[in-house]
Formats: sequence, C-alpha cells, structure tokens
Amino acid sequence: MAKTTTDTPHGAPSSAAPAGGDAATDTDTGLWLRRFRQSAPDAPRLVCFPHAGGAATWFMPVAEAMAPRADVLAVQYPGRQDRRSEPPVDDVLVLAARITRVLTELEDRPTLFFGHSMGAVVAFEVARALAARGKRGPEHLYASGRRAPHSYRDDRVHERDDEGVLEEVRSLDGTDSRLLHDDEVVRMVLPAIRADYRAVETYRCPPGEPLECPVTVLTGDDDPKTTIEEAEAWREWTTGGFRMEVFRGGHFYLTEHQAGVLRIVGEGLDGLDRAS
Repeated sequence: MAKTTTDTPHGAPSSAAPAGGDAATDTDTGLWLRRFRQSAPDAPRLVCFPHAGGAATWFMPVAEAMAPRADVLAVQYPGRQDRRSEPPVDDVLVLAARITRVLTELEDRPTLFFGHSMGAVVAFEVARALAARGKRGPEHLYASGRRAPHSYRDDRVHERDDEGVLEEVRSLDGTDSRLLHDDEVVRMVLPAIRADYRAVETYRCPPGEPLECPVTVLTGDDDPKTTIEEAEAWREWTTGGFRMEVFRGGHFYLTEHQAGVLRIVGEGLDGLDRAS
C-alpha cells in the first residue's frame, strides 16, 4: 500500500461516464472497480475501499501481492483520477448505495471487504445494504484505521479553507506531501479530498442490525483519528466473531506494516479455502 495522491493520472483506463447517479452509471463495474492483476478463475475476491482523498491505485501493491490467489478489486470513487470529470460524492450512505448497486452484480465467488479510514465505514454500509437486499455480502470485513461506526467526533476539516484541508492531509502522511505543493495537482485533488472529508465527518450510522460476518479491526497505536477504545467498539457491529490487531504507527500505519496486514487478510482467504 503505497502513498499516492488522488488525481495523478495513472489509474486504469475506463470509459467516460455521465456525472450523477443514474442507473446505467451505477451498474458499470468497469467504472467503479479496478483490477490491476489477474487471478485464478476460482480465486476468492477481495474488494478494497480507499480512504478519504484516496483512489483505487492505492491498493495496487495489494493486488500485486495477492495475485493469483485473490481477485483484488479496488473501488474507484467519483471525482478522482480517471473519474475526475465527475462530481465527488459527499455522503457516505449515498456512496455506499451506489457501490452496492455495482456489487450486486458480482455474486459469483466468496468475497472479503477491506476498507481503510473512510473506506472502512463505506465498506460497512455496503455490507449492510447487501444484507438488506438479501444479496451475498462479504464473508469477512477488515476495518482499518477507523473508529466504530457509532463513535463520533466533532471533526470539521471539510469546513476549513484550502490550506487548512491540505495541512490535515499532510499531517496524516497518507499522500506524498511533495505533490501537495504542486498547484496543478492541488487544484485536481482538493475537491475530492474536501468532499470525502465532508462525507466521513457528517456520517451518522443509521440504526440497524449488526453484520453476521466476522469483523477484524486493524489500527495504529498512535493514530490521532482512532483510539484503541474507539477501534474496539467495532465489536458491537458483528455477531460473527471479532478480532483486533494493533500495529505500531499512526493513521497510515499500514504503509510500514504491509506484510503484517497482508498476512492477516491472507488468513481470511485461507479460511475461505478451508470452508469450500
């Protein structure tokens, strides 16, 4: 999991699509999902959900490491990279609903969800939405770098001026800070970053049943966005088993602990193999 900025133009190509949330756009798997490596025909699937300001390419190292044992699909949110002509979505539940419409078309194999930061709650809400539709959801949810869905803070980064938003991004060290001093890059990435922060900071978890699948939480021991207690509160959102792994590091601990994170996810894949 490498540091990448939101709009550097190296994402996988896809066809142009109209802005908005029409049905045709929202069932276009090629628009929403990126496959960077091919997998074995019967390999289980790992769907990865990026953090605020992130893009599908952030998970390219995961695809490289997991191929061919897993079909790694990374979600590409609107408003970045090859989708930068579309308006970003500034509501977690709206974003989750749109992704759900795509994933209902992909029930051909067992699937794991992995989400980091904002991606963790998006993945959670997609899992809930699939269950509500009676569709096949994830066999396991990996929630990284994010407090439990019902745990709120009065964060208002999305209300800051441009420099204030960029200062927050730099402080978390998830994006190459050199790129954020390039005016052209900043103009491209800032709308999506601000919209993502608005989405996650205004998110309020609707009441509902916990997930039936197991939940594994991964967090850094020095994450300014998530305390150990806030991370452990994910326990309340599953009836299928709970596990928490704490790594040394901050919000983007996983850039330094990629091998450990992949080992844990790999154990989930092994579990699917044993169950099949």
